[in-house]
Amino acid sequence: MPLPRLRTVVRWAILVLLLMTAAGASWLLIYGGRYLQHEDPLVKADAIFVLAGTRLERPLEAVDLYKAGYAPLIVLSPGRPEPGEYLLKQRGLKFPLEVELQRDAIIQLGVPAAAVPATTGYIDNTAQEANLLRAMVKTNHWRRVIIVTSKYHTRRAAFAFRRGLEGTGADVIMRASRYDPSDPARWWRTRPDFRFASSEFQKLIAYRLGLGG
Repeated sequence: MPLPRLRTVVRWAILVLLLMTAAGASWLLIYGGRYLQHEDPLVKADAIFVLAGTRLERPLEAVDLYKAGYAPLIVLSPGRPEPGEYLLKQRGLKFPLEVELQRDAIIQLGVPAAAVPATTGYIDNTAQEANLLRAMVKTNHWRRVIIVTSKYHTRRAAFAFRRGLEGTGADVIMRASRYDPSDPARWWRTRPDFRFASSEFQKLIAYRLGLGG
């Protein structure tokens, strides 16, 4: 190929690449945050499963759903204790876990203790939460579970839980907490939103590649 023609081809290739990059960036800014928020229509279920990751934002949503009659049980993911909590336990000190504080708050908000079964253990990521729920679904013969999480986490969590419950016959209903202050339409405007959304974009790609946890 003659050098002048090669240069023309390279220039056009660069221009097309720049246009594609600009289009992708524009889509990400306008629709990226809203893409991450994926919710299903609410229907009655056997239980409400609250994912770990927030102190009260997600549990409060579960209380509202319970009181609205969507499910008779609220199950709290036990989450991951901090190393300092283990140190206190080794020293013989009793320090309430976050999941215990959440359960206590839910009961004080009027949900019967029997409707909030205590959960124990150690959960490090969404995939492990899906495995925990899979065991509960099989043990209790649940057919439908409402999953409560934060707005930006709903799409990836839906992928993880539908994959985790595959073969059980159980359906999941994804629900973002109304108490989550995030703004998916303007995810780039505040530091917390930007960090959360950026992290979710990366993790969602990893999930699609079969690498997510």
